[in-house]
Amino acid sequence: MDISDDGQKLDPEWVEAGNNVCGVLRGCRDASAVTRHFVRKGWSSRSSSWHGFEVENSWCRLEVEPIEGPDILLNGVVNPQRFDELGGVLHRLGLSFSLELYGGDDTLVREIQV
Repeated sequence: MDISDDGQKLDPEWVEAGNNVCGVLRGCRDASAVTRHFVRKGWSSRSSSWHGFEVENSWCRLEVEPIEGPDILLNGVVNPQRFDELGGVLHRLGLSFSLELYGGDDTLVREIQV
């Protein structure tokens, strides 16, 4: 199942924050498989487009959207102090990925490449 309301909702302090994280999962066309991975980790999910999903917990909300070719685009908001934790969740998918964290002035703060 791709849709789950069982997980936590994004904390109010991050709801109003602008997007500060983006990334690409390489070699995976199935956004629903990625979404299932997040749901198994306790995240909530919902459909956001024909083929895309939104996943969230108390410290992060991501759009999981397939793009042309064999990749999936990620973008959303994350508590910057938990950026590495998000990288760990993605790492456990077993896929290569890049993830970027941006500051309030849209400057690149950190990057993870796996």
